[in-house]
Amino acid sequence: MTQTATILTRTGAIQLEMPPSDNLLMAGVQWGAYEAFPTPAYWHCQVIARRLFGRPATYKLGRTLAEEVAACLLGGHGIPATVGLAAFEKLRNLGAFHNPIIPSEKQIEAWLREPLQIGERKVRYRFAGQKARYLAAALPAVHSAPEFSTGRKLRDWLLKLPGIGPKTASWAARNWMDADDVAILDIHIMRIGQAIGLFPRNLTIERHYFDLENQFLQLSQALDVRASELDAVIWYEMATSPAIARIVIKQLKETLPLATDPHTKKIAQSRLQYT
Repeated sequence: MTQTATILTRTGAIQLEMPPSDNLLMAGVQWGAYEAFPTPAYWHCQVIARRLFGRPATYKLGRTLAEEVAACLLGGHGIPATVGLAAFEKLRNLGAFHNPIIPSEKQIEAWLREPLQIGERKVRYRFAGQKARYLAAALPAVHSAPEFSTGRKLRDWLLKLPGIGPKTASWAARNWMDADDVAILDIHIMRIGQAIGLFPRNLTIERHYFDLENQFLQLSQALDVRASELDAVIWYEMATSPAIARIVIKQLKETLPLATDPHTKKIAQSRLQYT
């Protein structure tokens, strides 16, 4: 029997019909109940609801490709988003990404070692020396980069630069080109993929990035949503809600079926107003 979610907005209600929860969305992955976090049906509703609420995902961080690559290089890998963005804004204000005058590795490192002001706190940026080395090598190449027709072509080109792996390259390509032919796979996406049966437990981001990416892109196609939207919505939900992250970790540790935790339905309904 078709399941129907009602998304309540300020001006009315929108009904979203989906296949029955036990129907296969793709090999090994069921639709699941829309009110049961973290099923594919739940994420489908999240993406559609964000469009209706006028809060589409936004990605781009830089005004130029050089700035975008720098922003992605300075973030991720255990660096909190607020710290990475603060470091990026500081270097941008100092003119680090302007062409043709590119600061030396030594100068970039000195700037990154200075405390960053985040709200009322002062924090230090981790990996200042390493990231300065990567930026000093990447910026000249990026300033003279050719035009790219797809996000994947840009991603593949970025992979040739020192210190830029699949995740960072995909992140920059997705942001800059609003691309749906790449995916940004991090621990949040990995956990959700494992929880719904999309990603095999024996595959890792470090060794099987492109195989996992292909599975994620197939998931977005099966749900008929943009990969960039799905990626961003999952990341935002997981990164901003410790309670949600704990539920997924618990499910993975105990190999529980989806939505067996009594709090999953409550959390799902608190995120979006369904009836």
